[in-house]
Amino acid sequence: MTATKPSYSILLIDDDQFLLDMYSLKFTNRGHKITTAREGADALDKIKGGFTPDIILLDMIMPKMNGLEFLEAFRNEKLCPKALVIMLTNQSQTSDIESAEKFDTKGYIIKATTIPSEVVNEVERIAKVHNI
Repeated sequence: MTATKPSYSILLIDDDQFLLDMYSLKFTNRGHKITTAREGADALDKIKGGFTPDIILLDMIMPKMNGLEFLEAFRNEKLCPKALVIMLTNQSQTSDIESAEKFDTKGYIIKATTIPSEVVNEVERIAKVHNI
């Protein structure tokens, strides 16, 4: 008898529509439910409207509200306290990673050096480590 893999509700926030579509397909094919937002304010509206993701995948650089601004608002308003936040970005400088860690992120994945299937594997690994 094989164990069933957990299925996660994931909010993916990125301003690149191609990446939203591609990662949505990859995660959906692994049995996860994906909701997307093209910028931080839209993501906050979805959460305030009642959407409660298990995992938030977040880009750092976006117009209007960047990833760190989203995280600050998200944490200050105490939205979805059980949701794991994982950065999925091309910002790879130590200062970027440290800035994200201040907001209790649970992972940091560099898009440019990680193929999509590895992103899915890493998100599932982080979720398992944090027992969600």
